[in-house]
Amino acid sequence: MIRIGIVDDKRNNRIILADKLRRNNLFDIRLEAANGEQFLHKMMELKFDERPEIVLMDLEMPVMDGIVTIAAGSSLYPGTRYVVLTIFDDDDRIFNAIKAGACGYLLKEESGDIIADILMNLWKNGAGPISPSIAYKILQMIQNPPPAKPLSGAQKSENLFQLSEREKEILRFLCQGLEYKEIAEKLSISANTVKKHVINIYDKLHVNNKARALHIAYTKNLL
Repeated sequence: MIRIGIVDDKRNNRIILADKLRRNNLFDIRLEAANGEQFLHKMMELKFDERPEIVLMDLEMPVMDGIVTIAAGSSLYPGTRYVVLTIFDDDDRIFNAIKAGACGYLLKEESGDIIADILMNLWKNGAGPISPSIAYKILQMIQNPPPAKPLSGAQKSENLFQLSEREKEILRFLCQGLEYKEIAEKLSISANTVKKHVINIYDKLHVNNKARALHIAYTKNLL
């Protein structure tokens, strides 16, 4: 059976989707969460072989939305694949979700049978599922790309996590192997202030140690 996670702020949506997937006995719903923060906390509590292999992710959620959750989750748990399941099909959401690490983008209007078939194909062949209407929009965007914006890939990744300029600066020093006291001396602030910034960085990256923070910094081009 394929281990599945469902992240959606509406409990009724989670129940309906879980019921649809359980009907064919191919899916094991291992995790349900109402927002991204809750999802990451639950993932942390699961053993490697208990974590969902595929997560169906809503985009619009309180506390922590789907795009930021996918960005953090794809770095922390690369063995899990993330598929957006949403009612939105606008250009920015599509590209931001895929850029964050989503391997597929489906609309909630798809039937349970179609979603099940698509997830099976993803699990067997690694083929990223995309709703036909979304595929058409992506094709249109490729053929008629929007004007380039003066924003680097690194800046875009940083914006996903909403790090302040000071936090980015301290994260770069951490990646260089500097200790709190050394960072404090370079920035002419106290070591205690550096520690407070680091705590905020961990909170925004949804990690609890330096190793995980550096992993996200490297994989998401935050440096």
